[in-house]
Amino acid sequence: MTRVGHRRSPATGGCPERPERVVTLTPVCGIVGYVGWRGAQEVLVNGLRRLEYRGYDSAGVAVVDGRGELEVHRAAGPLDNLVAVLPEGGATGEGTGRGGTTGMGHTRWATHGPPTDRNAHPHRDAASKVAVVHNGIIENFVALRAELEAAGVELASDTDSEVAAHLVARAFAADPDAGLTAAVRAVVARLEGAFTLVFTHADSPDEIVAARRSSPLVVGVGEGEMFVASDVAAFIDHTREAVELGQDQIVTLTRGGAVVTDFLGEPARTRPFHVDWDIAAAEKGGHDFFMLKEIEEQPAALADTLRGHLVDGRIVLDEQRLSDQELRDIDKVFVVACGTAYHAGLLAKYAIEHWCRIPVEVEVASEFRYRDPVLDRSTLVVAISQSGETADTLEAVRHARDQKARVLAICNTNGAQIPRESDAVLYTHAGPEVGVAATKTFTAQVIACYLVGLALAQTFGTKYADEVAREYAELEASTDAVARVLEAVVEPARALARELAASKAVLFLGRHVGFPVALEGALKLKELAYMHAEGFAAGELKHGPIALIEQDLPVVVVMPSPKGRAILHQKLLSNIREIQARGARTIVVAEEGDETVRPFAEHLIEVPAVSTLLQPLVASVPLQVFAAEVARARGYDVDKPRNLAKSVTVE
Repeated sequence: MTRVGHRRSPATGGCPERPERVVTLTPVCGIVGYVGWRGAQEVLVNGLRRLEYRGYDSAGVAVVDGRGELEVHRAAGPLDNLVAVLPEGGATGEGTGRGGTTGMGHTRWATHGPPTDRNAHPHRDAASKVAVVHNGIIENFVALRAELEAAGVELASDTDSEVAAHLVARAFAADPDAGLTAAVRAVVARLEGAFTLVFTHADSPDEIVAARRSSPLVVGVGEGEMFVASDVAAFIDHTREAVELGQDQIVTLTRGGAVVTDFLGEPARTRPFHVDWDIAAAEKGGHDFFMLKEIEEQPAALADTLRGHLVDGRIVLDEQRLSDQELRDIDKVFVVACGTAYHAGLLAKYAIEHWCRIPVEVEVASEFRYRDPVLDRSTLVVAISQSGETADTLEAVRHARDQKARVLAICNTNGAQIPRESDAVLYTHAGPEVGVAATKTFTAQVIACYLVGLALAQTFGTKYADEVAREYAELEASTDAVARVLEAVVEPARALARELAASKAVLFLGRHVGFPVALEGALKLKELAYMHAEGFAAGELKHGPIALIEQDLPVVVVMPSPKGRAILHQKLLSNIREIQARGARTIVVAEEGDETVRPFAEHLIEVPAVSTLLQPLVASVPLQVFAAEVARARGYDVDKPRNLAKSVTVE
């Protein structure tokens, strides 16, 4: 086993060796755990304050008090709601006589069950001996919950997380001498999905045990105290010495240090590092602004959105109140959305029409109900909204329901108004997005739209189970493709942005699925850099937009694949020649190995070769980075562009 303690590394002048790279932590729920000599409640609340930037809908803390009992306090809403219900003097034990120095805290972003007090973390077992906080999704929790209920266990929440507390309590009770770590190891071996789980037990008051699979976790190493958190920002006030846990690792924390093993109990390697960022940079994972951090979180957001939606060869949604027959009766689809979500909706049209062979119209939500669309019971309205509270989209949903249409919501916020008023829901598990300009929520919405297309195709019978499984596998593989883009193009795209930041305008051109990417690229530049930017279908170039071409005007061209869309590829090459002849500067986004475009690209951005429908996932990433860096070069706040809000809740 690997032991992490307070010994300093002489190789780094007293600090543990830093890792080769800075790890970007996925902003799902916020976790902080503590064991040491301070009052745990104060440490936990302060740590949760540091994690508020991540976004959350409820909060809670669990402390093993001075009498060896487990105290849990939870509240929906802002952290101040939790503080209001905490016992006076609970941070130090003064005034209550029950202060404890071991505990954990959590800020929740709802995935299973609405954001209420009963669903807030930490969760406990029936005897209130075990407490757990959880990031991620336990995919097989339905079967585990059924097993517990069959054994007479009454669960107190709607969450997937609570089952872990009951399972660990049962494992610990079966062999108390083996200890909490053994109980946790036995349970995580049964769990499927991505998770970070942190446990404490009233009968083992001086230790915390945490397990990590996929969802991030870091350990803070103090003097006579140890921390565990989803982000170094939670403990940076107390220590800057940290250890990054790897995949499928378990850590046991005591005041004297940490012991790390893998899920089988074998010794595990860890990566210590010293945090030399300030508080603001720590919250941003070492990046200069949240938006770039969130851009780099897109592979995780895509993987989390896909996870668990292919069950026994069928695509399943998160919530479904429509029968297969009601879906088979659908003969037309409307997609309604605003802004970036509208561009994701345009891509939904390509996928649904291609896979299902039914007509799809994409509508700006603010115009939908005012033009009196023709809707009935055989119409499906797909409403896309990151917040689930977008006023125009919500009113479009209500109008559709008044006309007896069926409504399916794609949303990033569990329990929001649009999902509550819809017949079916698919959540994008992108986690909170702090930057106002949508990045990871856009690509997650695209993936979700494709999942909806596959769900409809299997219901209509236009795709067999093996075809659905093959398409789903391609969607899963796209996460690696996006990760490759991030490794290869972020710095070149930033350098190009700095070079072109003084430009007065930028045009974006695309064909087929490249057209919505062009629209999204232009929108990002308008939002962030306050530049004139327009996206066009390249076939429309000679119908007016070519008049805008002038000497040194940057034009971004999203090229289709020379293999998958050979005819359109040739047409785009002709467009590039036309704009170059008029003095424009060409920035071409093309797939790797496309040598035919190289002579016509003043700046070439290569992205991995993927199937046609997946190209927007890889092609949009460099345009996001480009827009953010142009904005920074022009001296603007990338995370808070002027006049914009994250969620538009009034018409």
